[in-house]
Amino acid sequence: MHLRKRIGWGSIIAVTIIGSIGCASKGFVRTSVGEVNDKADSLGRSVEETQERTRQNEGRIAEVDKRAQAADANATTAAQAAQTAQTAATQAAGAAAQAGSKADAVDRAIKRIVFEVVLSEDQGNFAFGQSGLPDEARARLDDMVARLKADPKGAYFEIEGHTDNIGDRLYNEQLGAERAEAVKRYLYEQHQIPLHRMNVISYGESKPVAPNSNRGGRSQNRRVVVRVLG
Repeated sequence: MHLRKRIGWGSIIAVTIIGSIGCASKGFVRTSVGEVNDKADSLGRSVEETQERTRQNEGRIAEVDKRAQAADANATTAAQAAQTAQTAATQAAGAAAQAGSKADAVDRAIKRIVFEVVLSEDQGNFAFGQSGLPDEARARLDDMVARLKADPKGAYFEIEGHTDNIGDRLYNEQLGAERAEAVKRYLYEQHQIPLHRMNVISYGESKPVAPNSNRGGRSQNRRVVVRVLG
């Protein structure tokens, strides 16, 4: 009798303990599931916020790209405009220079010859192969300036250098230029003729005034011609 009561109470206690344990386990599970759900919700919200920030950043990046492309286009347009302006300026400068040269040419063309001096070896001036200005040539130039009726500073001087045909053609062109330059330098230093009023050109052996087949003809061809235009 007493043994059966003990076994019965033991069974009841065991069932009670197992029931308590089962209830505790269900509560723990419910608590854990709730925490997981909360974390899942929080993670979902974080992902959504991240995606929204990503979309906003992508929009900003696209706007920056547009602005950069517009800046590149403006820079290209500005560079092209600058190049066009530079080309126009260069063309304008060239046109101005050409206009100035043409004006000088026209000015010389409408002037008339008021005096002419020929300095040649047969008159005791330039010697064979020499470009130095002899005393006889200086005296004739002094006389030319003194005889000019107009102010010599307002006149225009054309100075031509010539040679005979002995020697190399290029050498003769250089020699003719040196003779003409000697006359120009003398007129500038001695009589203050403005340099821009004097034009020098060398014809070398290309314009003889006498045959080069004899000594007398060659001496006439070695000359400087000075023309005064007014």
